[in-house]
Amino acid sequence: MTTFGIVGSGWRADFFLRLAAMAPDRFRATGVVTRTAERGAEMTARHGVPAFRTTRELIAADAPEFVIVSVPWPVTPGVTRELVGGGMRVLAETPPAPDLPGLRHLWQDVGASGLVQVAEQYLLMPGHAARLQVVHDGVIGEPTAVLVCSTHLYHAVSMIRGLLGVGFAPAVVHAQAFTAPLADPLTPAGWTGDATPQPRATTIATLDFDGRMGLYDFTDNQWWNPLRGRRIVVRGTTGELADDQVVRLADPATPVSSPLVHRRTGIDLNLEGNELDHISFDGRVVYRNPFPGARFSEDDLGVALLLERVGAWARGEGPAPYPLAEGLQDHRLSVAIQESAASGREVRAGDEPWGRG
Repeated sequence: MTTFGIVGSGWRADFFLRLAAMAPDRFRATGVVTRTAERGAEMTARHGVPAFRTTRELIAADAPEFVIVSVPWPVTPGVTRELVGGGMRVLAETPPAPDLPGLRHLWQDVGASGLVQVAEQYLLMPGHAARLQVVHDGVIGEPTAVLVCSTHLYHAVSMIRGLLGVGFAPAVVHAQAFTAPLADPLTPAGWTGDATPQPRATTIATLDFDGRMGLYDFTDNQWWNPLRGRRIVVRGTTGELADDQVVRLADPATPVSSPLVHRRTGIDLNLEGNELDHISFDGRVVYRNPFPGARFSEDDLGVALLLERVGAWARGEGPAPYPLAEGLQDHRLSVAIQESAASGREVRAGDEPWGRG
């Protein structure tokens, strides 16, 4: 059982509390800290968890294994410092600080504590986790280039860094933004009923890690807009992975292609329930649902696995799943993308203190 508290009451806090309700045998939320009593009463009524005004009250009432900081970007560093100052383990939402000075100051203040993880779940989502496993298995040789056309900034950077295996290597970033009309009928609040094209920006960036390359491609609201797809490509020295298709050399004269196969239950006459069971490649399982029966979405599966791994780390039963330094590096490079797109010049995102350990 993993126990956690939450500071914040926004839509991301709802995600964590919903997971606890869907898998009560695996997770328990001990409480939530809100700014006002009225908002606290709303969270208690919606999720059945106690609400508090301060982190001290939250921890004193029922000490969790860690506390999730799920507040606006500018507020995250202060709350993180407060919790670390009290010796509490922290899972900070992405990004852990809003800008480059904030990232550096946060590392200076709490980096040495080893108490902070970052809530980056993308490479734990089933499809990406399966792709990462295939890459790690050497199926396409050494990865040399990654295209992420799916999600934005630090999330996409996390995927690029993880799939390339570049760690904290410096990067030279070139970015440019283009604006064009696009219908955008679906938002986090639901369908708008409006199909009128509106100006939407697409940002394209290259990240050069001394010869290994990341290509970033994101259109405003791409997460939600059903008119824009998602593409993941990993190119290697002896093959290529494109979405769910892998081509590689079986021998010097024989290129072969194989799919990543998703087994989903609940289709047609299957009565096992509606969820992803596993993903296989060439007859072997490269991802298996770690929460069978919970009926989690693929994003939920990534977040839930992260929560469980943070809990194991907090109990001393597992490694740190996504240390603060990783989250800082992701956002440092995403800041470079924004800076290059705004200025039209290359940005060199070099050596940072969190990458020197």
